[in-house]
Amino acid sequence: MQAYLFVHFREKNTPDGEQVYFGLSRDGFHWETVNGGNPVLWAYYGDKGVRDFTIIRCPENEKCYILATDLSLAYGMRNQYHHSWEEISRNGSKNLAVWESTDLVNWSEQRLIRVGEEAFGCLWAPDVIFDRENGEYLLHWSSSHADDGYGIKRIYYSRTRDFASFSSPQVLYEKEGSSVIDSAIYEENGRYYLFVKNERNPARILLLTSCHAAGPYEPVKGFEENSDVEEGCYEAPTAMRLENGKWCLFLDYYGVPGDGQGYVPFVADSLASGAFRRADQAFSFPYGFKHGTILPITMEEYWRIRSHWT
Repeated sequence: MQAYLFVHFREKNTPDGEQVYFGLSRDGFHWETVNGGNPVLWAYYGDKGVRDFTIIRCPENEKCYILATDLSLAYGMRNQYHHSWEEISRNGSKNLAVWESTDLVNWSEQRLIRVGEEAFGCLWAPDVIFDRENGEYLLHWSSSHADDGYGIKRIYYSRTRDFASFSSPQVLYEKEGSSVIDSAIYEENGRYYLFVKNERNPARILLLTSCHAAGPYEPVKGFEENSDVEEGCYEAPTAMRLENGKWCLFLDYYGVPGDGQGYVPFVADSLASGAFRRADQAFSFPYGFKHGTILPITMEEYWRIRSHWT
């Protein structure tokens, strides 16, 4: 039997919201707080706030890594970014924040990794997939670039084996006439599936597939027509394979203001089918939580995390 760890942040106007939070579940749908709903890790470097998490388990060195956008709106929007999202997109951090652990409870101090060159805008929403074809981890994120005047955002990637050194960034996916953000890649039956948010024409989540982790990617037929994911309401996709073999896609719902925001689950028999049905009647979380990633864990790890932060 497996359990699940959700690494996320909270959309609050105070600095404690943009820190590392954990949620736990034994079925993937009913979630409980960790550490009383308070942060388990704090960002003390860079912007002193973090958002848009991913977590990856690396069997080779028996470590787990948390990566995040280096950004605090609570501090920076009022100060160096002058209340401007445009300024963040151009002049935000070229670093990502990283923590590492061998047991999910004892974590290293935050460090910053430089994967973007100076010509990049802010590096948003990192995610990681293991590329079996090359035996490397593929780190991907979204960013604008000085080459087109910081116009549209594209998905870029860099390769690493140790999360210390990284290859030169390359374009993973771009869409003509629109920014694409919030990429998440999963493997099913030897193919890779990319979820991404398209910002306009249409403003919706896209699902694409490729036989290579770095693409090229093409649309999954049937996702837009056969899923319950409507336009203009969702971002920050993250997915997990349930013990019954089905896939659960969590999307961050921003279609209403305030407390109504947060993740909503959609379930499909397979990624290849693209037929995701909304399933929030079977879902509960004790507070609104934002952009994160789910890691399957053992029951031993579940109890270790739960008892450590009681």
